[in-house]
Amino acid sequence: MNMPSLALLIVAGVLVGTGVYLLGERTLSRIVIGLALMSNGVNLLLLGAGGAAGNPPLVGKYPQETMADPLPQAMILTAIVITLGTTAFMLAMAYRSMRLFGHDEVVDDLEDARLAKQRDEDDERAQEESEDLEESLDESATELSENLDDDTDDTDDDTSDTEDDESTDHRDKDKPAPSTQITSEGEDQGVSR
Repeated sequence: MNMPSLALLIVAGVLVGTGVYLLGERTLSRIVIGLALMSNGVNLLLLGAGGAAGNPPLVGKYPQETMADPLPQAMILTAIVITLGTTAFMLAMAYRSMRLFGHDEVVDDLEDARLAKQRDEDDERAQEESEDLEESLDESATELSENLDDDTDDTDDDTSDTEDDESTDHRDKDKPAPSTQITSEGEDQGVSR
């Protein structure tokens, strides 16, 4: 089995980690260096994924088991070309920034700062509204429980009256009883059919 070298994988990890760290900087020159380091680290990872070195991939000249995999090499060549174009573009941006502003530091966008401030204000307002809603729900629950306690006391007194009323039913026997529908608010509404 073709295993990549451990040293190759460690170097690739160090390059990618350093590149990611430099991408977090605010100067374009460090960002360009970080991008180059990270892309070289990824290229080494692709090379390691291809396995150990072998014979050239020429069919018929060498046994197939000893040939190197050409796919990672093709992917690395493509990645090198893309990295070259991206690096050239970023260097042009850094040069333009240096000519216009005298430095290549990336400044905060005023619109982004305004939107971040507005988002923070909206979050505070939403927090206050949720706290107010919780308070009103607590008050409503307290009132409802008090009303239910009062209604329970009243129904205990009215229970004997309803037993007497059931013996004398005043409904018309030909009419069906009205059915009940529950609306989305949870209230019962009598609807006759």
